[in-house]
Amino acid sequence: MIPAGQLRALAREHVAVAACTIPRLLRHRVWRDADPHEGAGLGVVLVPGFGASDFSLTFATTWLRDRGYVPAGAGVGFNVGCTSELVDRIERRVEEHAEATGGPVVLLGQSRGGGLARLAAVRRPDLVAGLVMLGSPVLDPAGAHPHVMLAAKALARLSSLGVPGLMNADCLDGTCFDDNVRAVTSPLPADLPAVSMYSRSDGIVPWELCLDPSAECVEVHSTHTGMGIDPDVYLALRPRLASWAARRYDLRPTG
Repeated sequence: MIPAGQLRALAREHVAVAACTIPRLLRHRVWRDADPHEGAGLGVVLVPGFGASDFSLTFATTWLRDRGYVPAGAGVGFNVGCTSELVDRIERRVEEHAEATGGPVVLLGQSRGGGLARLAAVRRPDLVAGLVMLGSPVLDPAGAHPHVMLAAKALARLSSLGVPGLMNADCLDGTCFDDNVRAVTSPLPADLPAVSMYSRSDGIVPWELCLDPSAECVEVHSTHTGMGIDPDVYLALRPRLASWAARRYDLRPTG
């Protein structure tokens, strides 16, 4: 059972995100100032965090679309399935979106989604124009807050009872886990730009686990669940995405 103190801390974070972070983002210039030509049609595949769906990245989707990017959800449901199976689905989605947008796409993932995005990028660097990880513990995928790991173990138990579509015990401690840990910690190609954003205020993932040696590590001031809607994240993300769009389409970055 998850201790009551941990549940209260998580509840406080969600309340803070809803009450403070969203209004702050909507008032901020990084949200209000939109250049519809900035993204030049660059595709972006968004991967939600553990237990979340594409809906959790609605603000990111809107922000990207308003700036001329072409965002698409990864289509992984609530991101509670087997890691290898989810990466297979993301790889197919990347293939589809690259074909639809005419070239390599950006992979953007939050928390576990960032780790899954990195695994897909390792598999298919030819289809990836850039990688963004938000609060993703890529150095130790099992190093998240104890209540997250308890939830994962509960899903594995349900899977053992025959409930389909969930991660199983092998995803947490077995061949699947070992293979994916090796893959997610392997170096990215030198010509694949990657950004890993971390926060020392993250109450879910120890920030040190986000310091991917193959990525540009950028500190932001955000809660864990709030990274997809925090102005600091978008301020850091905007020039990097614009430079990737410029590199692909031979344009100058905007602003």
